Amino acid sequence: MAFLTAALALSACTPGSPAGGGDATPGGAPASSAPGPTAASEPERTSWGPLVGDVRAARAAVAEMSLPEKTGQVFVDYYTGTDPAAELATARRLHLGGVIVMGDNVPLARGGDADGGAAGAGAAGGASGVDTKALARVTARFQKELSAGRDWPGIVSVDQEGGTVARLKSPLTEWPTPMAFGAAGDAELTERAQRAMDAELAGLGFTVNFSPDADVTIGPADPVIGARSFSSDPESAADHTVAAVRGALAAGVLPAVKHFPGHGSVTTDSHVGLPVQDAGVEELRGRDWVPFERSIEAGAPMVMLGHIAVDALEPGVPSSLSAASYKALRGLGFEGVAVTDALNMGAVEQSAPGGGAAVEALAAGADLLLMPTGVAEAHAAVVAAVESGEVPESRLDQAAARVVAMMMWQGRMAEDAGDALPGDGADTALAAARASVTVVSGECSGPLVGDGIRIVGGTAADRDRLGAAARDAGLGVGSGTLVTLLGGSHTPGSGDVVVALDAPWGLAASSAQTRIALYGRAPESFEALVDVLLGDEPAPGTLPADVGDFPAGTGCGFS
Repeated sequence: MAFLTAALALSACTPGSPAGGGDATPGGAPASSAPGPTAASEPERTSWGPLVGDVRAARAAVAEMSLPEKTGQVFVDYYTGTDPAAELATARRLHLGGVIVMGDNVPLARGGDADGGAAGAGAAGGASGVDTKALARVTARFQKELSAGRDWPGIVSVDQEGGTVARLKSPLTEWPTPMAFGAAGDAELTERAQRAMDAELAGLGFTVNFSPDADVTIGPADPVIGARSFSSDPESAADHTVAAVRGALAAGVLPAVKHFPGHGSVTTDSHVGLPVQDAGVEELRGRDWVPFERSIEAGAPMVMLGHIAVDALEPGVPSSLSAASYKALRGLGFEGVAVTDALNMGAVEQSAPGGGAAVEALAAGADLLLMPTGVAEAHAAVVAAVESGEVPESRLDQAAARVVAMMMWQGRMAEDAGDALPGDGADTALAAARASVTVVSGECSGPLVGDGIRIVGGTAADRDRLGAAARDAGLGVGSGTLVTLLGGSHTPGSGDVVVALDAPWGLAASSAQTRIALYGRAPESFEALVDVLLGDEPAPGTLPADVGDFPAGTGCGFS
């Protein structure tokens, strides 16, 4: 379009208006803190990634849209099943900004199809893994629909954190949990892993990954984040969150830092109810908000608002619907896209069912509305709210322009980043698994098992994977040292060796001479475990959070 070429040509000139989408952002921060360019300098960039020219072009594009068209730009919808036909029609009819691919949307290969690879955890019904060619066709169809008539790509998104939250399994690389990287304590490894993960997603047509999780866990009382958190230490969590943002952007995939104002320090799961945060603002700034503030300083383009009621901000109102929470986020200097957590979750449905949640979130300061219960109803509700004056049209324009500018930028990033094939990250996943294995109690050197092992606990897939890794290393399976796998986060176990596969909380009350935190269930994690059990490799990881009487920092890698 002509407006894009003209606006980008202006991007090397002194901007005539701020880059944040209008006047000052809801938090009062200036819309752009980037210094003005000099002659022969690169085009001026906003603090959150896009060029100033992208913002101007986005505003011009939104100004040409009808009310229903620009309303569609602020929605990311979900669908059910593996046939995308109905959702493609919805995207076309409502002018959607994007879609998200959930686990039940992923096409699975059958009967050993080469596209599927080896059986992955969670594969069912004889499926041998993700049919990557079929998935790439689905994402391409969505991209064609979402970008039709536009000079920017659509949001084709997924939740792929690694560990317990991973919609795509084998033959894509399966990654340990984020907590594994906190245990490894190597931010460069985190950046490399995130880049490898997202490069595989880019190769399948994804433009957005709702990752990384910046939440600071408080330990076993945290019911839903757990091993999705890098650490209970705010600075460590911040180091790894920033590294993950950099890795994602290097892969050309947009990250979303989540879940502001912090889901790791509340004791209710927002999927089912409304968590209440009773900490004051100063406590939040010193703990939960540290990774968010550091990520914003590093140029994070998108931050996700969780469904958490913060008494010190707006009691009883989920942050995703709270103007005070968006103001707090903007007060940290954030000028990018504020996206809600899924609006079909229990914490929101209880207080604002149907299309009402979308209207409340947009009015409060959200730019992107994720997974409303019924997107057609929510879209109609936003249009009606703007027409009635309940939501100023300028608020919708600001939100849509931020989203469009972000996607204009993403389109250029993706062209320069390059893709990866499914499974290309396996060596990095193995390096992460080896760097994170933590011996919480027991010997730090030498063999921890005899000539064979008996495996109990975990899932059938866990036991099969450990058995395969043991046999590959020449270790007998079926008799010998009893190895107990803890599949849940809190349940203890007993045996000669007890291994926690996700969060390590269950090790606290376990009865065993040797207790190991593995932080993952991928084949690479079990390979790393067997190497430690045989004494062939060290266990350099340290606990990234307290586990009962074992303080954070416990492990053979402690120095």
